[in-house]
Amino acid sequence: MEIQQIHKHYLANPIVCTDTRKITKGCIFFALKGDNFNGNKYASEALEKGARLAIVDEQEFAKSNQYILVDDVLNTLQELAQFHRKQSKAQIIGLTGSNGKTTTKELIHSVISKKYKTIATKGNLNNHIGVPLTLLSIKADTEMAIIEMGANHQKEIEFLCSIAQPDFGYITNFGKAHLEGFGGVEGIIKGKSELYHYLTENKKAVFLNADDPIQLNKLGSYIKKYGFSTQNKDYYIIDFLGATPFVQLQLENLKIHTNLIGSYNFTNCAAAALIGKYFNVPLEKIKEALEEYTPNNNRSQILEKGSHQIILDAYNANPTSMKAALENFQQMEGNTKIVFLGDMFELGESAKKEHQEIADLVKEMNYQQSFLVGENFAATNTTIHQFKTFDSLSENWTTLKLEENCLILIKGSRGMALERILDLL
Repeated sequence: MEIQQIHKHYLANPIVCTDTRKITKGCIFFALKGDNFNGNKYASEALEKGARLAIVDEQEFAKSNQYILVDDVLNTLQELAQFHRKQSKAQIIGLTGSNGKTTTKELIHSVISKKYKTIATKGNLNNHIGVPLTLLSIKADTEMAIIEMGANHQKEIEFLCSIAQPDFGYITNFGKAHLEGFGGVEGIIKGKSELYHYLTENKKAVFLNADDPIQLNKLGSYIKKYGFSTQNKDYYIIDFLGATPFVQLQLENLKIHTNLIGSYNFTNCAAAALIGKYFNVPLEKIKEALEEYTPNNNRSQILEKGSHQIILDAYNANPTSMKAALENFQQMEGNTKIVFLGDMFELGESAKKEHQEIADLVKEMNYQQSFLVGENFAATNTTIHQFKTFDSLSENWTTLKLEENCLILIKGSRGMALERILDLL
């Protein structure tokens, strides 16, 4: 069956599903495959639960005219999303980078939705499956779509751009994330820049942080670029007023007080403000949007537990974001500061060196108490408390003898799930 025909079926009830636990009546079920599952085996269950059609790629499961047999279900999902995107009048902003993608995406969404009917990537559905699913959530009246694009190897952003075909794009930064897949920092710069390459080749517009020399180097001669800066008057000036602990910035004559901690979040706010300004969102509405946004899902959250104030940043971590979080924590006011750090994943051959550098930095900062959790941190040469696993930390919790009224930083990669420390406090 041609993609156009599948798209007609989709338009009749524009809901797609890849999980039989989330079937809604009249949806189209895509029987995706993974390393440990075969969605074809669940197609009949999807139909029984109310799906109207099931897209499968194995003949034995195509049992009636409710099944559509294709060569590859994933390819079909991606082709359908690309076709749907071409039919849509929505303007698409593509977003990638090493750190801050999801926060920046949510800030942009908050700002742009003050004026336009806007959709954005849900959570971190930013890969070869998540991007198509986001595109397929674009409705007939959608005016703007913010599409987050994640990548851990070369050519991945290029591929996602071919599906989403963004009209605009922004790269948050180039940090030490997914070093293993990209092959080092230069590989990261090359891989993330695939978004800018797509936009320049297709004569689309680029948003940039003009205080980032890498971005300026990549886009210096490009005409359709719109940047923000704290000092370069060739670009839109946005002043950083500080982060004690919450980020404050000034947009023309307006001072904005956000709910985001850490100076590293200034550029995320500034990018959203710049993009709002470009799309003629009134300044007062930009201020309102940035001040309304509250981080969640373990990203730079400020919480209280007992007598402790906690900075919970356990959604993800890499050497760049870990260093930024520690430097920000050092500047925060607090009598007794405690740090819990978990391993950083996907660093490949750089893992030993990068973990040692963070352990040395923590030692140099001389917090009242510091704890390193995970196999990589446990292998570092340091006098800081080390635990090879979270279970080991938990088992020894009563021996840590934490003081009352502490300011605590918790940060680690998602796989470490260090938010579990909250249950121990």
